[in-house]
Amino acid sequence: MKKVSSIEEYIEVNSHFANELQLLREIINATELDETLKWNSPVYEIKGKKVLGFGAFKHHFGIWFFNGIFLKDENNLLVSASETTKGLRQMRFEKMKDIDKKVVLRYVKEAIENQKLGKEIKPEKKDKTVDVPNELKLVLDENHVLRDAFKIMAPYKQREYVEYIETAKRQETKLARIEKIKPMIIKGVGLHDKYKKN
Repeated sequence: MKKVSSIEEYIEVNSHFANELQLLREIINATELDETLKWNSPVYEIKGKKVLGFGAFKHHFGIWFFNGIFLKDENNLLVSASETTKGLRQMRFEKMKDIDKKVVLRYVKEAIENQKLGKEIKPEKKDKTVDVPNELKLVLDENHVLRDAFKIMAPYKQREYVEYIETAKRQETKLARIEKIKPMIIKGVGLHDKYKKN
């Protein structure tokens, strides 16, 4: 879909469901949510926190609730967006008569209350520890300058070096690779930095 600059334009571009999207917009705008445009779609927030959005696809349109997992879903209207989606739930429609204004408004208000209560899926913190292979560990233990330089590196850079050593099949190759990367580690340079764009 082409980039849009307003919600009106978004509705216009999705003309096959224009009336339906306009109705959803009216229902949502009857609440205290702030209307904005993100990711080229209408998104609604409260105090800067995303609550829901709406959109149109080829054969359906609907509302997605960013933390829909916390909704009671008494009318059994919500579907998970995908197997990997944790909190997002969608309310899908195929035609105008599928929209029950009172029910939609009830779900929207519940989503607002949930957000006010702080009910939201927090992103999982990635494990930042790096398992250093024995060959590198021995060298780091012997050379405190090298060890300190390695310690202050970003975990992704540490992982690049660890993987580089671990992928060597022969012990001699592992040791040769360690010798090669020592000056790079001391300089704080990542293994693949020269390939990355600034």
